[in-house]
Amino acid sequence: MPSLRGPSDYFQEPPRHPALRINSKEPFNAEPPRAALISSYVTPVDFFYKRNHGPIPIVDDIERYRVSIDGLVKKPIHLSMSDIRKLPKYNVTATLQCAGNRRTAMSKTRTVKGVGWDVAALGNAIWGGAKLSDVLELVGISQLTTVTPLGGKHVEFISVDKCKEENGGPYKASIPLGQATNPEADVLLAYEMNGEVLNRDHGYPLRVVVPGVIGARSVKWLDRINIIQEECQGFFMQKDYKMFPPSVNWDNINWSTRRPQMDFPVQCAICSLDDVDYVKQGKITVAGYAVSGGGRGIERVDISVDGGKTWVEAQRHQKGSDPYVSDDMNSDKWAWVLFKAVVEIPGNAEVIAKAVDSAANVQPENVVDIWNLRGILNTSWHRVRVRNALQIANSNL
Repeated sequence: MPSLRGPSDYFQEPPRHPALRINSKEPFNAEPPRAALISSYVTPVDFFYKRNHGPIPIVDDIERYRVSIDGLVKKPIHLSMSDIRKLPKYNVTATLQCAGNRRTAMSKTRTVKGVGWDVAALGNAIWGGAKLSDVLELVGISQLTTVTPLGGKHVEFISVDKCKEENGGPYKASIPLGQATNPEADVLLAYEMNGEVLNRDHGYPLRVVVPGVIGARSVKWLDRINIIQEECQGFFMQKDYKMFPPSVNWDNINWSTRRPQMDFPVQCAICSLDDVDYVKQGKITVAGYAVSGGGRGIERVDISVDGGKTWVEAQRHQKGSDPYVSDDMNSDKWAWVLFKAVVEIPGNAEVIAKAVDSAANVQPENVVDIWNLRGILNTSWHRVRVRNALQIANSNL
């Protein structure tokens, strides 16, 4: 079985790209620069955000590596990587997003707890592996099953990772059995990322990918799969990644009153500009990403340069000037879209982006209305300020 390192052993971390913005060194959490994030539809592995809760595990002997599937099943099994690779392989293009993406902006309203992410705690990759629905058939659980004969209703994923939040125990999370056994949900046991073997930062040798759901449920460095009656009782399901109203803070929180967050809401962000940017008066290109959870496509992205008084519709960046069409027959339903709009900047201005998904869900206008103590799911309108570079230069003469 895989060898595990202790929670304080950070001396064998893998190399990382020097351009990453490091938000935490131990454990390592980092995101790419905004502009680099939207340089390609498929995010290069080096620029895919890194989210960790402890040292990166090392698997010493891949030939001995096994994943156990047990719990409320009649025939528990242990699968090698060879066993998993014998199953039909699927490639799924999916955007994974940390629930804390854009937390830094939320913390400017009121203090929150968590890693201080900018707008790049997400990435879009082509994941290759076996569908979880096919894997579960090996233990006698048929497709579209919601309850096993022994009463199993949830699928729990347990990592070889060790983290302090679990008192040195493994990271774990769960999804409903009905989602796990639905082949259309595209839940994968992934061993490839962008056509290459997973690297250590992203879960080598095997990870879960749950498309359309916050990244916290896509467990890396998979060790065990348990079929359980109730949802996972681990820290990250029961005492983290839950959405509370602005009235709740650490002195009056009751974790049991909220369900674990699963799907992520509609989201977009401008990546071609920084929070305060200096541009020449005239036409500029506003570009970024938009994505929605649950397999919902992006219907449109609206851009304003006058604080939200008037709007123009952006266009899909990776398809030239084609307008947005939310069409699952021709697009990747789990993936982001990259947008751009050429707008006229009169001078100093506030540039705003907001997205609408295929279910007509719209991003909320103000971050204060969705503030929560953990700083998750900041999906408010994304705003950047631009200033007239010539005007600034003249003022310094």
